[in-house]
Formats: sequence, C-alpha cells, structure tokens
Amino acid sequence: MLVVPVVVWLILADFANHERWAAVAYAIAASSDSLDGFLARRRGWTSVGGTFLDPLADKLLVVGALTALVEEGRVSAWVVLIIVAREFAVTGLRLVAAGEDEVIGASQLGKLKTFSQNVMVVCLLLAAPDARWTDIVVAIALILTAWSFADYFWRGRHHFLARPT
Repeated sequence: MLVVPVVVWLILADFANHERWAAVAYAIAASSDSLDGFLARRRGWTSVGGTFLDPLADKLLVVGALTALVEEGRVSAWVVLIIVAREFAVTGLRLVAAGEDEVIGASQLGKLKTFSQNVMVVCLLLAAPDARWTDIVVAIALILTAWSFADYFWRGRHHFLARPT
C-alpha cells in the first residue's frame, strides 16, 4: 500500500520516461503483493489483518493507477467505474456473508481478474497514447471483471435469497 502514492506520482509526473518508471514500480508492487499472498497461504502465515489488508492493497493499487490514467487521458472513466463498482459489490457480498459466519474467499477467476487488470495497467502505461491495441487489453480485463462479479454473486446468492430470521 505504501507504493501506491509513488506509482500515482510517477504516472502523473512530467519527466522523460516517467510512464516506464511507473510501469516498473507498478509491476513490482503487483508482483510482490501476489508473491506475498501466495507465500502466506502456502506456509500458513495468514492472519485476520493480512486477510483484510492484502485485497485492500490490490484494490488501492489498481484503482490508484487507473484514476491517474483517467487524468492522463489513457483510459475512460467508465472503465474505472465498472472496476470500482465490482469491487464495492463483491466487498459488500463478503461483508454480508461474514455477518453470517461465512467466508467467501478469492476464486481462481477473481485472481485471473486481478492479473488481467494488472496487465492492463502496465500496457496502458507502456503503450503510445493513441495505441488502439490497448482497447483489446481493456476489453479482456472488463470481461473478466464482469465474469468474476457474476461468479461471486452466483456463489453467494443464498445470502440474498434467505428469509430474514
């Protein structure tokens, strides 16, 4: 989470190759976050704090970078809105489930969504501002975002269909 302001500053900076530096910082932050989560699960180093902070760090990194990219005119605001809305909705579902003593963990599709969003951000940073091929990368990330949203809500639908007690 501490790298997010650095990444945003690098995206918005005005010096030669700032986008490349931003892409490197972003890629390192995203990779280290993924490695940290993997090692924590593999070695049993999980904690309540880590379970809360790890997905928060993912979301802050992606949303921070995308917000800066909107300001730079590299991505449309509606793309960011879809991504942010999905994150709020899934977090809300997880909170409802937690209130009923159920944990809805990250799915493989959710991890693929995060990966595709990370690739999208790096591509947007490294591509020429008028590159059309980035539209395909953005579309793939949006499709995976919507698909993982549908998957989470399908898996947690019983929380919304249950009768109040």
